[in-house]
Amino acid sequence: MTASNTRRGRPNILLIAIDSLRRDHMSCYGYHRLTTPHIDRFAEDATLFEQTYSAHIPTTPAYASMLTGRDCFGTEVVGLRHRGGLTEKVTTLPEVLREQGYNTLCVGFSGNPASRGFDRYLSYPAWGGDRARAEAPKAQRLNDVTQPEIERLTQEPEPWFILLRHMDPHTPYLPPSPFNRLFYHGDECDPGNTSMEPVFAFKPFADYFRSWMPEGITDRHYIDAQYDGAVAYMDACIAALFTQLETLGILDDTIVVINADHGEMLYEHECWYDHHGLYDPTLMVPLIIRYPRRLPRGARVSGFNQHKDLMPTLLQLARIRTDLHFDGQSLLRLAQGRRASFESELYITECTWMRKHGWRTAQWKLIEALEPDFHAMPPVELYNLTEDPLEEHNVADRNPETVAALRARMAAHIAKRERQTGITNPMLTQGDWHGHEDIDAFTSSKQAYNTLHIGDASTARRLQAESRK
Repeated sequence: MTASNTRRGRPNILLIAIDSLRRDHMSCYGYHRLTTPHIDRFAEDATLFEQTYSAHIPTTPAYASMLTGRDCFGTEVVGLRHRGGLTEKVTTLPEVLREQGYNTLCVGFSGNPASRGFDRYLSYPAWGGDRARAEAPKAQRLNDVTQPEIERLTQEPEPWFILLRHMDPHTPYLPPSPFNRLFYHGDECDPGNTSMEPVFAFKPFADYFRSWMPEGITDRHYIDAQYDGAVAYMDACIAALFTQLETLGILDDTIVVINADHGEMLYEHECWYDHHGLYDPTLMVPLIIRYPRRLPRGARVSGFNQHKDLMPTLLQLARIRTDLHFDGQSLLRLAQGRRASFESELYITECTWMRKHGWRTAQWKLIEALEPDFHAMPPVELYNLTEDPLEEHNVADRNPETVAALRARMAAHIAKRERQTGITNPMLTQGDWHGHEDIDAFTSSKQAYNTLHIGDASTARRLQAESRK
């Protein structure tokens, strides 16, 4: 422990937020490939939460919940391309910590509405290139910016809060060697393999995929392996941060959090290599918190929790009292065995490339389209998660009573939150959510398909930058 932080009596906080990280592709969560050996070891001294949900997809609303302790009615943020800043009705985690004397630093997250309140914002080359640049060491670039700052801030008398936004394994999946061949040893351009044909037939994303996937690629398992390689590469780079904290003598006096804004769809449900769709690979995220002074080592917590529970948890761990209202609650109750679970029924939303919402229980998931989507999926989907955990069989037509019951529970929740917050459900007020000001809601799947388009990697970078304006 550094003398300065001992005098202050407050822990440092390092929030490692990893974009597009699938919980079920991490070996510490049971994945068959050894993708996260360093995080696995880290988790042995930490508390791992097995049922954490990103209820509001994608990045923009997810971070808003993580950094305010509020749901989408509290943050008023649901869309990727959120218009304007974060409502002044809420206070962000960095704003609270700054008032408590923390130095606050944000790396790779400037421009997002929920990033309000940091003392300092730094960036790094967080996107990969194209096929001409076959490797994109995004995580190392983040370390190059972050590690000198950790060294500098540790010399200051005040405790610090650092938020890191990792862009591995977000697309493009371009891990450097040897991670790019770590999990694949075949011929990715085998002419007898046709599994990539439907991927390139999906015109909204096809140009983007061609800009970074290998020319002639035919095997979808190669792309899956690149995603896993990006996870493993990110894991190795994060290990350098763990080592640095240990070398500085502050590891046990720092609350270290590993979290993700959302997961990722690979080949499932035809949501090719992106994070739209309210399916569990997108909704379920990792959450691991290490702070041995107040959290059990090596514990695995099975209870349900959400992003909105993170901020109250961190404040309680840091012994910071506030009169702020949170929709979430501290996870210490779960970690210490005083509660078995938080809400097991969730209102879920997405406003990325599709505008949908739904209701998830321990057994059922209802997904309802608020307008036609560009995949021409059914307007109502129902999955029995107990019998069909991969959500492969839509049973809405065979279970109208269940659809009606879940829809009624969702409507009651929405009405309650609208009364409590005094606003209309923000999912219903997101005009131009898709970025086309001359179009309101799509009237057909064909219109959506012909309108929505990602170009090459540089266009994707521009689209994401525009979402932060």
